[in-house]
Amino acid sequence: MYVGQASKDLLKWPRPSSPPVVKLETRVEAEYGMPSTHAIAATAISFTFLLAAMERYQFPFVLGFVAALCLSTLVSLSRLYTGMHTVLDVICGALIALLFIALTFPLWDAVDHLILTNPIFPVLVVVAGFLLSYNYPKLDHYSTTRADTTVILGVGAGTCVGVWIINLIGLTYMPSGVLPLPLPPLSYPLLFKQLLRFILGVTLLVLTRYIAKTLSLKALGSWYKVSTQDVLVRQRLEIEVPYKFVTYTSIGLVATSVVPWIYYLVKL
Repeated sequence: MYVGQASKDLLKWPRPSSPPVVKLETRVEAEYGMPSTHAIAATAISFTFLLAAMERYQFPFVLGFVAALCLSTLVSLSRLYTGMHTVLDVICGALIALLFIALTFPLWDAVDHLILTNPIFPVLVVVAGFLLSYNYPKLDHYSTTRADTTVILGVGAGTCVGVWIINLIGLTYMPSGVLPLPLPPLSYPLLFKQLLRFILGVTLLVLTRYIAKTLSLKALGSWYKVSTQDVLVRQRLEIEVPYKFVTYTSIGLVATSVVPWIYYLVKL
């Protein structure tokens, strides 16, 4: 995602002109188009989920492949429908994700072990994520790409720290039995349990976002002697990057450590 977002602001290829396209989104009009990071995300999420699941659960691989292909294709086509990208933007985005998956797939187990067990990894990932966000390619106008990239890196850093903590306290889930495992049958008690997990988890993440955003903005406002209620002030580099990074690192951390710990305590 960082490669895709930064490439937009380095290549500076414009989005499709209107007319002839009809633009259904206005928030990202100031962003450049090449490559489509929606295509990157949809392709990466779909196919990494497929590849990670196929060694853990028993399911028809062809069915999983079709599902991943359909999801990534639908998201990519939606970017054409909304007038945000050209066909070339979408194709390049999907290819970037597939290339990244192909290059990193042999290293997934080793990286997973490193994330879970290395004592200095949490510090490294937070520092690296913040520095990458703070040194994001600069433009001569404000664009939402820097903020979005900071959000992505913040969640990623928080997630890595969270799973490291969960492994440290011994709550990492280790399935029993010989892999791949059969999929559990759907039942009303299972669906109800998942609904409770969803409601509790989302509630905690909404509270985390509110608290982390409020406190970080207040601290930055006091430090720089500015009013962070002003939208233009919040768009400044020294305000936007720290508050976004702190807020979404907190969300990633809570989602992967505090929430599972609470699930464990309440038997969910």
